[in-house]
Amino acid sequence: MTTTARTPTHRTPPTAAPVDLTLDTRHGRAYWAVVDCGNVVRRTLLNYRRQPAAILWVLGFPIVSVLLYGFVFGSAMRVPGDGDYREFLMPGMFATTMAFGFMNTATTVVTDVGKGVVDRFRSMPMAPSAVTTGRGVADLLVACAELAILATTALAIGWTSDGGFAATALAFGLLLLLRFALIWVGVWAGLVLPNAEAAGALYAVIFPLTMVSSVYVAPALMPSWLAPVAAWNPISSTVTATRALFGNPGAGGGGWVEQNAVLMAFVWPLAITAVFLPLAVRRFQRLSR
Repeated sequence: MTTTARTPTHRTPPTAAPVDLTLDTRHGRAYWAVVDCGNVVRRTLLNYRRQPAAILWVLGFPIVSVLLYGFVFGSAMRVPGDGDYREFLMPGMFATTMAFGFMNTATTVVTDVGKGVVDRFRSMPMAPSAVTTGRGVADLLVACAELAILATTALAIGWTSDGGFAATALAFGLLLLLRFALIWVGVWAGLVLPNAEAAGALYAVIFPLTMVSSVYVAPALMPSWLAPVAAWNPISSTVTATRALFGNPGAGGGGWVEQNAVLMAFVWPLAITAVFLPLAVRRFQRLSR
């Protein structure tokens, strides 16, 4: 009996398709910085959607504040020229909402640092600037939603803007510019503070700043020693400028800073950004050291 030896056949594995390693390099750094920034923005907004309580606090606080100050305290407040207090109040409430927003920024940043989210971002192949720029864009989008809800509430209680479309748009732009500047204060504070509880203590900082300003009372009606402090408050410049642009009562004042409120509403936020943006970037770079 003859046995025929079978020559083993070797299966040649299919040739793997070459990997296109140029996919991530076809575009410049600016392109991927924008894409990564968009991913961080989407992640931040998804977190809001998954935390209904945070949405209620961020969007509900302005409404409660308007109703509280406008109806509870409004009848006891005076306005220069005997104008309507609710019209006087609304520009101040817009600015106050933008100012208080930096606490949300600080709390979110310090929470992400504590949970290691920022470290995970830094270990990923993404643009280094995306973490901070994405945070800023997301907070500006939230600020736009806050202003939209607040303006709708204001219209419902009788507030109107008599300054025309261009002046009204400029007023809201100044409010967002203030929020943009305070974002970097919040980012820097979130990177410096140890935990979210410490970030909550920032209320003790922002509350006096909003009270000693032209938000609720015109500086001209304050004691002589306090009036200049309130007038030179950066928040007061934005409030006074928006009152003038909206055509609401009590906008002007006798001091130089009040007479040039629109100019100072640009100068103060730019100065704040010039100080705290480099501080935030430097602190962010030191996290990995």
